[in-house]
Amino acid sequence: MIPVRTGSLVALVLVAAVLGGGAALGIGKGAGWFGADTKTVVVNGGGGATTTAAALPARATSSVGPIPTKAFNPQAIFARRSPGVVTIFAYFGDPSSQATEQSQGSGFVISPQGYVLTNSHVITNAGEGATVKAAEHLYVEFADGDRAEAKVVGWDLYDDVGLLKLGTTEHRLSPVPLGDSAVVQVGQPVAAIGSPLGNENSLAVGVVSAIHRSIDAITVQQYKVVDAIQTDAPITHGNSGGPLFDAHGRVIGINAQIRSQSGNGNDSGVGFAIPIDAAKRSVAQLVDKGKVTYAYVGIESDDLTPSLARALHYKIDRGALVVDVKPGSPAGRAGLRGGDSEVDVLGLQRLVTGGDVIVAINGRPVNGADDVVRIVSSSLKPKDVAVFTVVRGGERKKLAVTLGERQLPSD
Repeated sequence: MIPVRTGSLVALVLVAAVLGGGAALGIGKGAGWFGADTKTVVVNGGGGATTTAAALPARATSSVGPIPTKAFNPQAIFARRSPGVVTIFAYFGDPSSQATEQSQGSGFVISPQGYVLTNSHVITNAGEGATVKAAEHLYVEFADGDRAEAKVVGWDLYDDVGLLKLGTTEHRLSPVPLGDSAVVQVGQPVAAIGSPLGNENSLAVGVVSAIHRSIDAITVQQYKVVDAIQTDAPITHGNSGGPLFDAHGRVIGINAQIRSQSGNGNDSGVGFAIPIDAAKRSVAQLVDKGKVTYAYVGIESDDLTPSLARALHYKIDRGALVVDVKPGSPAGRAGLRGGDSEVDVLGLQRLVTGGDVIVAINGRPVNGADDVVRIVSSSLKPKDVAVFTVVRGGERKKLAVTLGERQLPSD
């Protein structure tokens, strides 16, 4: 999926569902790359419950209400919301130097105090393999062409969320209201506003194609984002960080990635947005303490489906197969067990079996690997003690796991 930045080309190879700590993300599938000039993300395509929304601090919210309507009206959405959507220009060095790396993405104002929400890959060099750093100079351009300087509040690499705050500006701010991604349904109409390929203040419309998608975390290798919203609204390089609106003009997601069979663009009409409920969690922590923390379990897991359960003679139909337990991790200290044998079954090669099957966490059902990611990332925090219900040898056991704090792979 595409973050697009001048002059960089990085392959992000992602495989099965891993919990680098039972928290926000696991390993995804596909490969992404960086292009040039504008940002949005592309992954080469091949063949539960949603995140719990956090309460936002008052200074990061607005009193703007939904657009009263009984029908989807893109013209009204654009008229009412485009003043709050901005184009972001990021300079990784001196803006006056021709050698300075620069990128362009989108964003949107969320409060009268000047907070602007976007993607982390728009305002940082995340995903390039180097130490993550923010752009040295950031400028926000409004729909009327007026510009203002912005400062980085912080970012969340796991859910690809970035937060800016505008400096002193005479420009009138038009915050956009945040919606509820937990109630999004497949088939509902949506509108995206942003700056694709540098074409500022552009409107695209479509529908929600799917929900609860697990997509590659392009800013952190070997992790994934769960509950992403898939849309066929035409978005491309430069749309990253822009809002995906529902029919009432409420933001339900942050446009972040596109999938392409060729790797050169959105030729498949498949785009993905970070669910706004996940972004709210990030914003709440960024405003409060300037960083985001996630709990860490330390397991790699895979899905147990009814067909696999029958083929492997399990006595349960669904759960998360524990493939591997990281040595010294919270899971390891709690006694969770990983797999010890590989089998080829139902066309799945080298499926690791023999480990525990997680069926619940703190009483919440676990039907697959994504549920482990979802529950730990949205409901738990470092130092929490979570009760994992597992099936081992046909018997149910409860194990208390004292969660750690996830660290970036480079840490």
